[in-house]
Amino acid sequence: MRIRIGILGYGNLGRGIECAIRQNADMELAAVFTRRNPADVSILTKDVPVCSVSEVCNWKDKIDVMILCGGSATDLPEQTPEYVKWFNVVDSFDTHARIPEHFEHVDKAAKESGKIGIISVGWDPGMFSLNRMYANAILPKGRDYTFWGKGVSQGHSDALRRIAGVKNAKQYTIPVERALESVRAGENPELTTRQKHIRECFVVLEEGADAAEIENEIKNMPNYFADYDTTVHFVSEEELIKNHSGIPHGGFVIRSGKTGWQEENSHVIEYSLKLDSNPEFTACVIAAYARAAYKLSKEGQTGCKTVFDIAPAYLSTASGEELRKTLL
Repeated sequence: MRIRIGILGYGNLGRGIECAIRQNADMELAAVFTRRNPADVSILTKDVPVCSVSEVCNWKDKIDVMILCGGSATDLPEQTPEYVKWFNVVDSFDTHARIPEHFEHVDKAAKESGKIGIISVGWDPGMFSLNRMYANAILPKGRDYTFWGKGVSQGHSDALRRIAGVKNAKQYTIPVERALESVRAGENPELTTRQKHIRECFVVLEEGADAAEIENEIKNMPNYFADYDTTVHFVSEEELIKNHSGIPHGGFVIRSGKTGWQEENSHVIEYSLKLDSNPEFTACVIAAYARAAYKLSKEGQTGCKTVFDIAPAYLSTASGEELRKTLL
């Protein structure tokens, strides 16, 4: 019997989940749930119903794992604790500072309902988090560095588009190469925000908008661009669509540490990702953890989990014997 997956929210991430399910032979898409008019939502998988979110609780016994594809700002803090009352769930909550609070809310609801909720699944938080943890455990004397990019920051791009006079925009986060080289060389540099990343903006203006005024507003926007060296390019709508329509991303997690009685030997652990599609890769990570949620539930476990709590074997379709023979 295949794992029956529900998708709640059908944007970039929801479509990525649908594609990931197609690549996992032990899974099947049971239904897609949307806040839009279901008649207006066209999905890729044939003969799978698209339903209103208002109908979701009617599917309680027809879905093994519900994947929540809402946003972290307002959707997931409410949705995950609510839907874990009915389903095993997985979300991609990525507001790092609020993860402990989110965990507590989901854990309470999941234990009361007897379900599993896995939160903050993706690549950061997610795969990057795991690699930071492994590296810290292995090299207790050391320092962590995380670099993001080159890639599209969807949140920063949205902030650009909200500026009066901006018709459309994309923003790229790019690691500063000399900082990356210094870390890789084991120099353990002290780096400011400005020294680690630069931001590059491609902006389409509304007719009659003041380019100089908008550039100044972008470069001085607190919490987004003011603390970075930021370059602004004004381009046509055609150029933006032609050259900047994708959603690539990636980055590096590095720990530089010392070993030896006098800490005389240096070591560098590095994990990197280069992604053509941020949401599609995130979806693939989520699909693997949906499998883990299903296995944990079958074992009778309940409550909230993060990537730290789940053994790698739970992510795989292979048996323990197969894993030991082929990958260990």
